[in-house]
Amino acid sequence: MATPEFLVPDWPVPAHVRAAVTTRRGGVSRGRFAGFNLGAHVGDDAAAVADNRARLAAALALPAAPAWLEQVHGREVAVLPRATPAPADAAVTFAPGEVCAVLVADCLPVFLASRTGDRVGIAHAGWRGLAGGVIEATVAALGGEPGALVAWLGPAIGPQSFEVGDEVREAFVARDEGSAAAFSAGRDGRWHADLPRLARRRLAALGVDDVRGESPCTYSDPDRFFSYRRDGATGRMAALAWLA
Repeated sequence: MATPEFLVPDWPVPAHVRAAVTTRRGGVSRGRFAGFNLGAHVGDDAAAVADNRARLAAALALPAAPAWLEQVHGREVAVLPRATPAPADAAVTFAPGEVCAVLVADCLPVFLASRTGDRVGIAHAGWRGLAGGVIEATVAALGGEPGALVAWLGPAIGPQSFEVGDEVREAFVARDEGSAAAFSAGRDGRWHADLPRLARRRLAALGVDDVRGESPCTYSDPDRFFSYRRDGATGRMAALAWLA
């Protein structure tokens, strides 16, 4: 069985700030979910998902089980530890041993951490979440000066593959005219949207000016990444962050 593969942020934070995002390589899932599917809600065999999650915990030496969220493409932020589960699309923690996690398969995982290593968070930023303010909500939940935070952008669907309608472009441009630069004309009156560029713009507006990550395209690399836009029914990668 192949060893699970991870992408690890290259960012200037203390060593006890840990973060990683999985690929689809490794794991035991089969068919359209092959191999390292970590989503329990996509129709994969439950035993395979449980096995994959156990492999995830072992490979990363996680201090606790990830706090899996009920993701709804919104802006709610879970502050860990929390007493009861609730829909959320981001998580933050100030406590060592709590593992923030989001599941992605084209949406952009946005990692955030303080330079001093006392707080960490992660946001699930598809276009709805970005337009709705999930990054702003996550930065607010982390507290302190935004300029003291460092961000890293994980893999997401690239602009060459992400065609959207006028309503998506308008959702951004109505709030920020400069975001029009993140859209280029596509076929039949549609637009190519650049999620990482939109995220960088939102972060810059907040004062988070140290943003890392090249955001490889999930859609164009089926060997390495799950992509909902490409495949429909498919698995999910996990993006995780915690304080050791």
